[in-house]
Amino acid sequence: MSSVRVGNELGAGHPKAAAFSVVIVTTSSFIISVIASIVVLALRHKISYLFTEGDIVANAVSDMCPLLAVTIVLNGIQPVLTGVAVGCGWQTFVAYVNVGCYYVVGIPLGALLGFYFKLGAQGIWSGMLGGTLVQTVILVWTTYRTDWNTEVELSLKRLDMWDEKKEPLLQG
Repeated sequence: MSSVRVGNELGAGHPKAAAFSVVIVTTSSFIISVIASIVVLALRHKISYLFTEGDIVANAVSDMCPLLAVTIVLNGIQPVLTGVAVGCGWQTFVAYVNVGCYYVVGIPLGALLGFYFKLGAQGIWSGMLGGTLVQTVILVWTTYRTDWNTEVELSLKRLDMWDEKKEPLLQG
């Protein structure tokens, strides 16, 4: 959703509206994810009983709920900022960040924490959270430093490139 909104504003030549859209959609998503995380943490000792009656599983789920809460918050922000980047035409950049953060940071860190430090599932999950955190920080920093006037100019150049095509893209 954020990619469409930002892309439309950039294509329409509205840098302030694009920047405002980024702030609103990121803030809204953050607030919703924080509320969901609070609910998970408040119900951490009860939530597993929706799926099981076993106390052992319920205790394990309760132990994992703080990681779930952090995951909810990060996954409330990261996909929105990924959408913003895609709306700006930064698909290649996002792909490199995604691959780097998960395969260079998340998986090795998860393996290290889970197996070497013997933290098990919590260690593996923490490693993947580390990758998501790095990705989120990179996307926040990149979005924060974006010159929206330049992004409008770049998007208008991309639009002009398509206007120069003589034949229709789809034959009917």
